[in-house]
Amino acid sequence: MVDMRVDLAGVALSNPIVSASGTFGFGREYARFYALGELGAVSAKGLTLHGRPGNPGPRIAETPSGMLNSVGLQNPGVEGFLREELPWLKEQGTKLIVNLSAGTVEEFAQMAEMLSVEGVDLLEVNISCPNVKCEGLAFGTRPETAAAATEAVKKHTHLPVMVKLSPNVTSIAEIARAVEGAGADAISLINTLLGMRIDLSTRRPILKNNTGGLSGPAVLPVAVRCIHDVYAAVKVPLLGMGGVETGEDAAELMMAGASAVAVGTAILSDPMAPVRIRDELREFCESRGISEVRSLTGSLEVW
Repeated sequence: MVDMRVDLAGVALSNPIVSASGTFGFGREYARFYALGELGAVSAKGLTLHGRPGNPGPRIAETPSGMLNSVGLQNPGVEGFLREELPWLKEQGTKLIVNLSAGTVEEFAQMAEMLSVEGVDLLEVNISCPNVKCEGLAFGTRPETAAAATEAVKKHTHLPVMVKLSPNVTSIAEIARAVEGAGADAISLINTLLGMRIDLSTRRPILKNNTGGLSGPAVLPVAVRCIHDVYAAVKVPLLGMGGVETGEDAAELMMAGASAVAVGTAILSDPMAPVRIRDELREFCESRGISEVRSLTGSLEVW
């Protein structure tokens, strides 16, 4: 028997598998296939202060071993989430991670305060979103802006704060150290890689937004490297993600340093992916005589 329990920033999870924000909606569609309590936690669809319709299509494009998306944070806004989604999610018997994106430090602070309510277990701060007060750059591309967003959320919530990092930087470890120094209780990584595809018949980008976020199996090696780098740089726990399709993929991210693992793009083609990956991870541990899944975290032995 394998003990599948893990801890993420003081939040006790029954197992290390989490649905990644952006691919799971608010869980209603997937609750038809299995109880959401089967998962360690659910990371709900990313929220902005006010509702957004998202980007115009086409906004998804297939790539070798992955996909590009430029959905554009389509969501009902914080008030819509609190009114329509949270009451239902509170009844599902799982831990709830709420992902928030904002254009300014002030919006991050306001959202953190509004979302610090019963039923929410952890706030995930997406600092890969546009920062309108920083010449359109993402908060997560500079240590000082990443720290500012983290501090704003920490000052306006009693909940644990997890900061989601972008791989589209020179040194992800430097950004990780900055958000840890600003009070982050955990770090999630990686967000999508920036990519583009071209329609050869029209000589235009396939995506109406021109570029999009690359996810899927193609990014797994990048995720492993980033998690390894960040694990060596900080002391807070990590939620690893990026291209996970099997239990062995999840084990790889945990060996690199992740305490828990989020499954994203795989859900879009296989709604049962998170439960299957959880079972495969348990079988991986059983086959190797590992009695506690948390012992995988950081167990990599480098050459």
